[in-house]
Amino acid sequence: MTKTDSAHPAGPAAARRADPEPPPPGGVLWTIAGDVRALLMLPAAFTMQVAHPAIAAGVDQYSVFRTDPWGRGERSLRSVQLWVYGGEEAAEEGRRVRRLHKDIQGTDTCGRRYHSLDPACYAWVHATGFPVYVYAGRYLLRRFTPAQERQLYREWLQVGRILGLRDRDMPQSIEEYWTYWGRMLAEEIEPTAVARELVATDVRLPRPEAGGRAVRLLLRLTWPLLRAAFLRLRAFVTVGYMPPEARAAIGLEWSPAQERRLRRFSTVVRLLVPLLPERLRYLPIARAARSRWRAAR
Repeated sequence: MTKTDSAHPAGPAAARRADPEPPPPGGVLWTIAGDVRALLMLPAAFTMQVAHPAIAAGVDQYSVFRTDPWGRGERSLRSVQLWVYGGEEAAEEGRRVRRLHKDIQGTDTCGRRYHSLDPACYAWVHATGFPVYVYAGRYLLRRFTPAQERQLYREWLQVGRILGLRDRDMPQSIEEYWTYWGRMLAEEIEPTAVARELVATDVRLPRPEAGGRAVRLLLRLTWPLLRAAFLRLRAFVTVGYMPPEARAAIGLEWSPAQERRLRRFSTVVRLLVPLLPERLRYLPIARAARSRWRAAR
């Protein structure tokens, strides 16, 4: 599954015909994945991913999330956006992701061998997005109807195919998914060091190198304060928008006072974002795809 056009004897045209389709324009995922509010949801999904010991080991040993968190975040966000809004680029981005992961392997903290493309690991990375969209969406977007949840799951399965997952590697119905989810939380997920690091407020965080000279100077002068505020906000939204059963599996605490703060914060965001112009409400790749789609209708 890591091969590209060479795996198709008829050449690139046959490869394109065989590519899985991305989620449909106008669908549930199309509506929410490019909304700027998705930026508040992604940290919870990433933390749930690295609560799997094998994935934590791979991220710990191979990722630049400590030394280049801003660059890594930007690249990861672009990749996620292409899976949903990339059109013909979506499948190629999925193949690129698999190529990047083909050499990531080693031994986890339990002494077990792992490979990042092992379906048991790779499927969990993909699987974490769906429950975060459902749970965090209740705060930041709306509560989905049962029909919308089913549609969202079908579209998330399409993203899995974009990433090279086979149908037998993924629960094929929403009922099967929730059974799988409960089993993973009970049997596989734990408070890994990497997961705990992602919600810590006292870790090193490199200053972003962005903007012109004046911006870089301002960042240099204010970074101690900005760093502390950012880490507190990251921890707050990561734990807050994580489904409670996942919090429990990872050993993350959440108080009634924090829940009240989250609800107030979410209400402001939920009411404010729809008032923004589209250029501010949607991320660039999503905004461009939406514009193309409208023009073609």
